[in-house]
Amino acid sequence: MAITKTDFMRGMQCPKMLWLDKHRPGLRIIPPEVQARLDAGNDFGDRAMGMFGPFEEMTVYRPGTRIPDKKAMLARTAEHLALGTPVICEAAFSSYNNYCAVDILRKTETGHDFYEVKNASQVHEQFIRDAGFQYYIITRSGLKINRIFIVIHGPDESDPFQPVDVTEQAKKYYTWVNENIWNLNRMQKQREEVPADPGPQCEEPYPCWYYDYCHGKLKPAGQIAFDFDENGGETE
Repeated sequence: MAITKTDFMRGMQCPKMLWLDKHRPGLRIIPPEVQARLDAGNDFGDRAMGMFGPFEEMTVYRPGTRIPDKKAMLARTAEHLALGTPVICEAAFSSYNNYCAVDILRKTETGHDFYEVKNASQVHEQFIRDAGFQYYIITRSGLKINRIFIVIHGPDESDPFQPVDVTEQAKKYYTWVNENIWNLNRMQKQREEVPADPGPQCEEPYPCWYYDYCHGKLKPAGQIAFDFDENGGETE
């Protein structure tokens, strides 16, 4: 695969972050509190899958791993789209090998809506950019998208899933994604480390897992193998 949603969002925060993901992922240091938030977000996303009732999940893992098998997920998604499955979770789409997996894809009378799930109490701009990337990939793959929602964590714990319509804002990011995705694709493949001085991007919108390395607190141990794993071992 070329650029995934995670790749794009991390690369737009800092190109060096994306390069390190591809070539030196062993330099990552994920603080326990950050890992706890990631785990809580994954749990919230799993619970949200049933917010519209019965659903079909597209996740397929490579044998013996927890790494998604993207080709298998693309094939499974295509099968369920052809069947007209009303709600598809982790629906996979690709355009020129660029890839995304949509949290919730819901069939409508005139097309589909999709829902990006975030374990947060409000919608942040980076969430809308995230949805904009997905809209770009999905539409270029040939599927019509009507509305786009960010599902945030509402105050009612008995029913915490609160969809917020961001259709207009997310669709405006189509051109921005197109202007940047190809440069990030080329950059991630270069052999030389991407230069980047420490700055606000080290903390915003998310703390960088390579903070210690880029601030001189951690040195790579020897030569690390050149690796083109499509997502540095992350799930999407």
